[in-house]
Amino acid sequence: MFKNKLYILLFLLLSFCLETRAQYDVSFNHYWMMESGFNPAAAGKEDKINVVAAYNLSFAGFENNPRTMYVSGDMPFYALKSFHGVGVSLINDQIGLFTHQRLAFEYAYKKNLLGGKFSVGVMGSLINESFDGSELDLEDASDPAFSTSEINGNAFDLGAGIYYMHKNWYAGFSVMHAMAPLVEMGETNEIQIDRTYYLTGGYNIKLRNPFLKIQTSVLGRTDGVAYRADITGRLVYSNDGKMMYAGLGCSPTNSFTVYLGGNFHGITLGYCYEVYTSAISMANGSHELIASYQMDLDFGKRGKNKHKSVRIL
Repeated sequence: MFKNKLYILLFLLLSFCLETRAQYDVSFNHYWMMESGFNPAAAGKEDKINVVAAYNLSFAGFENNPRTMYVSGDMPFYALKSFHGVGVSLINDQIGLFTHQRLAFEYAYKKNLLGGKFSVGVMGSLINESFDGSELDLEDASDPAFSTSEINGNAFDLGAGIYYMHKNWYAGFSVMHAMAPLVEMGETNEIQIDRTYYLTGGYNIKLRNPFLKIQTSVLGRTDGVAYRADITGRLVYSNDGKMMYAGLGCSPTNSFTVYLGGNFHGITLGYCYEVYTSAISMANGSHELIASYQMDLDFGKRGKNKHKSVRIL
């Protein structure tokens, strides 16, 4: 009887985690460094090879809490007298006995427009969902509500987006899970993934001190039922190839976040701690680590690329 109650508690915790995250997709706090993961039009947005790795641990201190790993790489290239962008990203998200994995490939077509850069992109992804029921120890092993073996399912998905950059500001719109795939797991279980719409933007505010600036960014998303919005501001110091930043973020009705990071030996490292505004203790927030590396690409008149390593500002 006690074990049944334990698994019911685990199920309720899982439901709470998914509701707090708002929709199917994982919420990363360093979203402005991971744009190609939710908007394919952002792939190759700068003349650089860009590699990002992130790890998020939510609801610290709880057993079976969500743990998510993200890795991506994107770059621009020149072909057929125009610029393009390509990228690839991988997500591994684990919540207790549930595991969600997504491998995505992104392509973007770019064009100069009104003094800025406009791009439109598409994403194709492979989704895998699995549940390891072999770890369950139920009193009634014949209970159809629980699978006592490992089950999994796969689906193909699509996404699309647009993105525009102009001097000190940018904006983008995208749709993920455009096919609204239904993932069948075993004979009696399935997961419906709803379309999710993203709207993002940002603006760099210059200060009198030439070494300081304020970077602002926002991200909103909804699946038509639930929504989440993130608003972030970071004070950035940069001088002689060195960079450090500190900032604050807010997700109304969800959480507050503190950021700290900088550039170390050519690699940008960042950390943030998210405190939930619900009844959960401040000690049970979310930890997130992120690292990125960039390499400049020099596009010559003929579109040939020359590579060189630079420090990130």
